[in-house]
Amino acid sequence: MKLLNYQTLKEQEYDGYLLKEAPERVLQFGEGNFLRAFADCFIDQMNERAGFDGKVVLVQPNARESSCGTADRMNEQEGLYTLYLRGLADGQRVNEKRIISCVSRCLNMYRDYDSVMACAENPDLRFILCNTTEAGIVYDPSCGRYDTPPASYPAKLTQFLYRRFLLFGDTAGKGFVILPCELIENNGQTLKQCVLRYSRQWKMGAPFLQWLEKETIFCSTLVDRIVTGYPTAEAETLERENGYRDCLMDTGELFASWIIEGPETLKQELPAAQAGLPVRFTYDHRPYRERKVRILNGAHTLMAPGAFLAGQKIVRECMQEPVIRAFLDRAVYDEILPTLSLPEEECRDFAAAVIERFQNPFIDHSLLAISLNSTSKWRTRLLPSLEGFLKTFGYLPECITASFAFYLAFCHGTKLTDKGLLSRRENGDVYTVSDDRQVLNFYYTHRRDSTEELVRAVCGNLSFWGRDLTELPGFEETVCRYLDRIRAHGVLAVMRQISDGDASLLKR
Repeated sequence: MKLLNYQTLKEQEYDGYLLKEAPERVLQFGEGNFLRAFADCFIDQMNERAGFDGKVVLVQPNARESSCGTADRMNEQEGLYTLYLRGLADGQRVNEKRIISCVSRCLNMYRDYDSVMACAENPDLRFILCNTTEAGIVYDPSCGRYDTPPASYPAKLTQFLYRRFLLFGDTAGKGFVILPCELIENNGQTLKQCVLRYSRQWKMGAPFLQWLEKETIFCSTLVDRIVTGYPTAEAETLERENGYRDCLMDTGELFASWIIEGPETLKQELPAAQAGLPVRFTYDHRPYRERKVRILNGAHTLMAPGAFLAGQKIVRECMQEPVIRAFLDRAVYDEILPTLSLPEEECRDFAAAVIERFQNPFIDHSLLAISLNSTSKWRTRLLPSLEGFLKTFGYLPECITASFAFYLAFCHGTKLTDKGLLSRRENGDVYTVSDDRQVLNFYYTHRRDSTEELVRAVCGNLSFWGRDLTELPGFEETVCRYLDRIRAHGVLAVMRQISDGDASLLKR
């Protein structure tokens, strides 16, 4: 079977959209599954539908031995790969296939350093994308100006920007629009501050700093799409159907959202609207981040520990369990949505999309995986909603408060190992609680506490929550009642009573 490339598609008389030749307008640090199923998919559609006419140069920013192999495979396939987007749309199963042709080549920063830096000399290059993981946007003072390359991504980017400045510093409009896709708050401004620190550390001069401020746009962004990557179990079948080998197949969900904070002019430069893409340009991305974290991520964290204890394994199964589904709906629509700053209709539409995403028949999203590091997740994803609800209405949100009791029950373990804290769920299955070591040690130390002792110790742990939760009116007492009920009758009993609006049996 022949490898996917332009000649193979020509021999097959492929009649789908392809763009073989176009200027390289985008430099992308990161060649992984996510960007190829998200940003590169968007660029490919802008090429087809809106005349963007741009190719993407992929850059592998790390020194993994396997990276060069990935670059070689991408180049052997002439930048082509098959993307499958699958999920539910208005309740119907959808499986879309597209050959992505916006990638021109793939370089490795360590093997092809000079070639990467030479891209700065391309007058057509305008956009820089990156996804170097959450740990990628960091300032490392050990990085040197003349390292080839320096270790940190911001240092690599600073070198690249300086090369551009030396060539085009006197030409307006030849700076870059930088679009980081890392899942950290204010990713654009965080990256900019790192670049400025290197510029000063390396004494690159005031004119360069002025050029960065005037000609370079660092956009904070918010990205949202579940990408499941190479379909190992299906690859052989899909290749037979396609009639070619594709070492870089990628899969993801249908849903996508890209929020970009930047000037109004970006709408003309990135014709996403003309291409019908879910991209929103805004002067402030933070309300959209709040919505995503509290609804999508918050719903995961609210549901996962309790549903797992109740015997479920994956998110989709939870949506088919009437008690869990009713509990989740009440939590999202009645408790989380009222705390958000965006218009209610927008939030309800987003919530409906989230619920449909949870039912995706093509994704097996593990509850145990979602429950990883539940302590920090509960603090960032659910505590703000609880505080916002209490401030607005003057009483505790029942579902969110109950989810805290689910979290406590989930974290109760009897044996501490190198891998985590061993515990048992309601059906007797053993599982491992995976969290920060400080958290695991805490729960192991308190494994023999009474309900009241445990709840007071957890709620009062400032290092977990950044505040004393015993100060929230009625919170400690309510969590104790829920936890006792969980231990006596199980998670579903608590969910059912709350969903039915009957809390009488939860009273002591």
